[in-house]
Amino acid sequence: MAFESNSLFVAKKVKLEKSEFTVECNIGAGQNVSKILSVSLGSCLGNSEVLNGVINYSGVIDTKIVFLSEDGQLNTVCSTCPFSSKFESENIENGQEAIINLKILDYNIESISGESIKIVVNVEQSGSIVANKEIKTIRNGDDDICLKNDELSVIRFIGSAKENIEVTSEINVREKIKKIILSESNVIVKSVESGVNFVTISGEVSTKVVYLNDNDKFESGYVYDSFKEELEIEGVTRESLVDGSAYVKQENVTAEIVEDEKGCKILIKVPLMLMASAFVEENVSIIQDLYSIKSDIKVTTESFDMTYVCPLEKVEGKIEGSLVLDEDKPRVDKILFNGGNSVTITNSYFSDGEIVIEGIAKTTVVYLNDEDNSLYSAQIDVPFSISDKFNYQEGGVIVVDAIVHDVDVAVKKGRELFYDAKVKASVRYCYDKVSGVITEATVLEDYPQKDYAMEVVFAHAGQELWDIAKSVKVKEEQIVNQNSDIKFPLAEDTSLILFYQKV
Repeated sequence: MAFESNSLFVAKKVKLEKSEFTVECNIGAGQNVSKILSVSLGSCLGNSEVLNGVINYSGVIDTKIVFLSEDGQLNTVCSTCPFSSKFESENIENGQEAIINLKILDYNIESISGESIKIVVNVEQSGSIVANKEIKTIRNGDDDICLKNDELSVIRFIGSAKENIEVTSEINVREKIKKIILSESNVIVKSVESGVNFVTISGEVSTKVVYLNDNDKFESGYVYDSFKEELEIEGVTRESLVDGSAYVKQENVTAEIVEDEKGCKILIKVPLMLMASAFVEENVSIIQDLYSIKSDIKVTTESFDMTYVCPLEKVEGKIEGSLVLDEDKPRVDKILFNGGNSVTITNSYFSDGEIVIEGIAKTTVVYLNDEDNSLYSAQIDVPFSISDKFNYQEGGVIVVDAIVHDVDVAVKKGRELFYDAKVKASVRYCYDKVSGVITEATVLEDYPQKDYAMEVVFAHAGQELWDIAKSVKVKEEQIVNQNSDIKFPLAEDTSLILFYQKV
């Protein structure tokens, strides 16, 4: 009457501890730097390795710096700063999938010396690990064991995939372009859908370009291009639960001027890294309850949790704010352009059936002061809050990716700057479902032999056949065969007759 071990596997996503670190970027400008006007920063994940107790990974910080040289020329220098970091936790095991999120929180210009620029960047790392967790169950085919089987809905991790693509955009310009001052590219995922053995990620790339035309006038604008890409993951079906994200590989973004007889155009190539994960919700057969007709059995049950991944949701809104320049700052006579446009999500939570996303939008305004005919810059930080309806379960994990676009800055009376922009956010959300199974059954003492040939069982209204059979320690079919006119569950209190063969 021994019980055999059995197993089922469920998906478990464990949040990694959020932390901050700094990356020192030493940049050579190629000429002596007089003043830094704008800094645009981006981050991109490189390789990662999951070992027992630690995740090691690499990445790069991409910098685009607009500066004035000592001879009064406006120039841009682009640079990449490699770095490495890690997560440590006893929950990390070899064979798990690591999902790592990087956010640039802030930066500080440490020093400017000749051609050398030193910038210290504050980076936040977060993420999760996902794998299938083994849950122990039992099985038994002994004729003396009565089993009540049931279907349990479980979520299982299928796998993940990464793919690199390139999105090309064009800006047609009738006038001649002297120089591209700055290009800033961002990506937002709009939907993640499952197919047969693949996951489709759709999204949008937005790029802001600032350039100087042939008349030495600053011009800027946004260009938008959508993408839709399939990532192969074996075992995915149309009913699978899927999750996905996209990142700009900033160090490889290019903006090129192409001239023709009609004028010229700016050709922008934006490399993206796409990542997708897939899960399946399926029914497995388990033993819900059991008993023996011959022996007492000790049953052990355990609860477990598994991760349910919700469909990606989009939240959009508008950001407005203002900044009054300090008195020691030169007044703004003409805004030339803005750069370093970014958004940092500081908090996200649920309230009254909605998701609330809070953050800070940042931009640097480059402007002209007529008094000394010089260029200056001012940074604007605008806190914001956007919300939308959201179906959620308490205790879930929220991951928000967001971008700002259509950024515009206006000036009033030379000292007050007004910021206006749009924000788009994609919300990835998952939560744990709790269930339980019988993990162990131990056979104890045999029941004493029945020394009677008949037994009357007094059963109550509403009782099921299984419950009655378990309490009396007989098989269900014996009760049915010997009380063929009785229907279950019982409609009223009933006396059941059981006959035993005496040996």
